[in-house]
Amino acid sequence: MQANNPPMRDRVRIRTPLLRGAALALALAALAAAAQARERADADDAEAATAAYFERVRASPPHLRALLQAMPKGGDLHNHLSGAVYAEDYLRWAGEDGLCLQREDAHLAAPPCAPPASVAVNAAPLELYGRAIDAMSVRGYERGIGDPQVPVEQRFFSAFDRFRILSRQRGGDMLAAVRRIAAGEHTAYLELMQVPPAGRGFADTALIRDDGRDFAQWAQTLQPALADAVPRARAELDRDEAHAAAALGCAGAAPQPGCAVEVRYLITATRVHEPARVFADLAFAFALAAADPRCVGVNFLGPEHHRLAARDYALHMRMIAFFRQRHPTVQVSLHTAELNPALAPPEDLRGHIRQAVDTAGAQRIGHAAALAYEDDVASLLQTMARRRVAVEINLSSNAAILGLRGAAHPLALYRAAGVPVVLSTDDQGILRSDLSGEYQRAAQEQGLGYRDLKRIARDSLQYAFLPGASLWRDVAGGARAPACAGADARAEADAACAAFLRGSDKARLQWRLEQQLARFERAPRLPLPQSSEK
Repeated sequence: MQANNPPMRDRVRIRTPLLRGAALALALAALAAAAQARERADADDAEAATAAYFERVRASPPHLRALLQAMPKGGDLHNHLSGAVYAEDYLRWAGEDGLCLQREDAHLAAPPCAPPASVAVNAAPLELYGRAIDAMSVRGYERGIGDPQVPVEQRFFSAFDRFRILSRQRGGDMLAAVRRIAAGEHTAYLELMQVPPAGRGFADTALIRDDGRDFAQWAQTLQPALADAVPRARAELDRDEAHAAAALGCAGAAPQPGCAVEVRYLITATRVHEPARVFADLAFAFALAAADPRCVGVNFLGPEHHRLAARDYALHMRMIAFFRQRHPTVQVSLHTAELNPALAPPEDLRGHIRQAVDTAGAQRIGHAAALAYEDDVASLLQTMARRRVAVEINLSSNAAILGLRGAAHPLALYRAAGVPVVLSTDDQGILRSDLSGEYQRAAQEQGLGYRDLKRIARDSLQYAFLPGASLWRDVAGGARAPACAGADARAEADAACAAFLRGSDKARLQWRLEQQLARFERAPRLPLPQSSEK
């Protein structure tokens, strides 16, 4: 037996390379672990320094605004495309199209202009031009400017009618405009609510006998028209995106920063019509979202306190449940509980969020401002926290439409219950705001610190309806997916992490945000206010 074994001297020679290889592997692993530990410590130091600076400038609005405008904010998940465009852009396009302004009410009108009752937009005096901006927005509402006989919520919702003559034909220009704004405040991703013209035409002409509630029969009736409308809508999105890319110079030698802002769409249905029309809207929205990967979900729009919207709220939730069963891959975010006792009676305040979550199965909800009026709030919050139903918080919008701000806002209650929240703009053009302003409101009115806002920025991509696996194993900012666990956000991703990122739109944007945050937290700061340095 011994004769078949190599001599001890040879066995030692065999083992030595193996031992050396194992030792080298252990040494390399130790070096990698040490490098990761140094990276984490460096990142923690940079985050702590930024958080400390944030606290020192919290009481200085100019300093805080500059800091938050430079802060990478991930995504804006609750953003109506037509309401995101500022009145000045609409008026510029109106001038290009030869439209008129009526002197009496400062509303846009088709040519020919008939002085003195109406004048060309490009010839409008400053006073009339200013009134036109007021008509397209709620400018000045927080300073008490505006007709006191017109409630601010009416002024808000009527603003859409003022620019509809343009918003229905300037889709590409609108896309370019909002991408420019987003790039200027370091927002990398937009989920824009809109419906292409083919969808509006489909719903206008859809013929359903509204003599029952047979959803399956209704859907079957609509199917032939959908087969025509969906391809036309996709072509319209192609056209608008090509126009926006050309306006931004995305294929040229010097593309504008807005080219780097990624856009997806939430196709909307309008809740202020009779049931058959609402059903047709939803049928189109789900069909387009199922057919086009750019359309990542479905949403509702329209004032929730409208007579028909209030009457049929429960019916609408059942409609969405029906379509979700037919299109299980289509994701849903719903406007809900954008209400207060001034706009709705008690029975309309007590169950809208619950129905959106339980009946419709929404993965995200927007506004949800009437939380405190819901039945069994504690149970509702537990359900939302367990299912990770994120809430799109719109602070400026809630302040304008609902008069809800400061401690009266339910943001703190959602966060205390472990419900994920994201900050969003709703209608930045009408509200004369932007996402940086929402972050500033969260800091000054809600008391959120830098780490809170950083978590919200990360969650804006974690709960985005982007396809692909998340960069994070569980919560945003926690442990990363194995392929990127050892990657350094201050450098390019290594081969394994890069391959993972190529396979996931969500993880790719999340990694970009981590890189942007790493640079932001190490960037030079403005000098501190003198009072803060003492």
